[in-house]
Amino acid sequence: MEHMTVKEILEATGGRLLQGSPDTPVRQLVIDSRKTEPGDLFVPFRGENTDGHRFIPMACEKGAAACLTEEEGITAPEGRALIYVENTRSALQAVGAYCRKRLTLPVIGVTGSVGKTSTREMIGTALSARYRVFQTHGNYNGQLGLPIMLSQIGPEDEAAVLEMGMSLPGEMAVIARMAAVNMAVFTNIGVSHIENLGSRDRICQEKLHITDGMPENGLLILNGDDDMLRRYGTELPFRKVWYGTGEGCDYQALDVHMEENQAAFSILCQGRTMPVRLHVPGIHNVKNCLAAVAAACEMGIPMEEAVKALEGFHGFTRRLEMKETPEGIHLIDDTYNASPDSMKAALQVLNAMNCGGRKIAVLADMLELGENSPLFHYQTGVYGGSLHIDAFYIIGDRAREIGRGVEETSPGASVCYWSDNRKAAEALAAEAGPGDLILLKGSNGMKLNEIVAFLMKEEKK
Repeated sequence: MEHMTVKEILEATGGRLLQGSPDTPVRQLVIDSRKTEPGDLFVPFRGENTDGHRFIPMACEKGAAACLTEEEGITAPEGRALIYVENTRSALQAVGAYCRKRLTLPVIGVTGSVGKTSTREMIGTALSARYRVFQTHGNYNGQLGLPIMLSQIGPEDEAAVLEMGMSLPGEMAVIARMAAVNMAVFTNIGVSHIENLGSRDRICQEKLHITDGMPENGLLILNGDDDMLRRYGTELPFRKVWYGTGEGCDYQALDVHMEENQAAFSILCQGRTMPVRLHVPGIHNVKNCLAAVAAACEMGIPMEEAVKALEGFHGFTRRLEMKETPEGIHLIDDTYNASPDSMKAALQVLNAMNCGGRKIAVLADMLELGENSPLFHYQTGVYGGSLHIDAFYIIGDRAREIGRGVEETSPGASVCYWSDNRKAAEALAAEAGPGDLILLKGSNGMKLNEIVAFLMKEEKK
């Protein structure tokens, strides 16, 4: 929100100034009063359990220059601006849209069921070969997070890569109109959030709303191996670039294989081939890399420069993050979140990697899968049971179906069931030894990072 004032906030939101000066400058948007810094605009929300308006005094104490409010009778310390709006959520999004309209740099939106964050990071890495790139931080990718990201893009930035997620009908249209992306990158269409949307067809149709607000000369970069994107993506009236492993892809991966636990392949584009060696685990990252190369090349970056930048990419926290415990046990920390597709991909990573000991999969509940949740868990277990994995630690009631799938596919497999992270961690620490390789994967709400911290001896005292 470079050089933005309360007057401009009023213009963006249609709000009314209750207190303070319209000339007051504001630094950035904040929705958590505890994270307020001097000069911020604090935006409170009414929730089921609490009302953010209660924290306006705290935000002001921490230095907020202005606050939005749905309450006309509220007051704040002298020198602070108070802006009345009918709905603070809508007002936050209006400010985000206002910030976007002030930007002249290209904005790239990344969406899909699995791999959004990895692809976003890879695109940012590839673009950094020529541009100063702003990227979404953390999980600020929805109706509340995206406007905050838009407000933080600065005049020094030359391109922005925004992760755009949705879990309910209509959400993508809201954030897409706000972001008005110039380029939309689709990873795949899986079953994440199918509980709220009903089918992969509906999920795909909702995600395609990322093009709402896109200019006529906008570009779509689509996974050509995904059946849903092939079915529905072709109908969109924008230029399209396809990536994948199959024929007919503009950016095609050839000779995909593993070298020292890392993916290697060649990219074929316009008759040219180029070898690539990634430094992150997982064959599935090949497609994420293809999407990043496609985005960079379409932004005018030579393929050689994009590939060189991506070969220096080493991943990030809690997404297939490699760690080693003090005892010499190797961990694949993929505890950030989980869906059937991403869990199968993680199991494939575990299966493909070499290690000096046993391979152990610690798998927990996958949430928000709706009425077919038992089937999705069971199918994941069937897949896991078909791989060369020595032992399974199953945590949570839903995940018991994973265990059933493993046991039916691989009779005699070592499968242990747990309902408590602490007990599972203690048993795992007693059983595992130097050279063993352990994958930990489950929905974020299952808090498998607690087990990682226990094994790494990083628990808070």
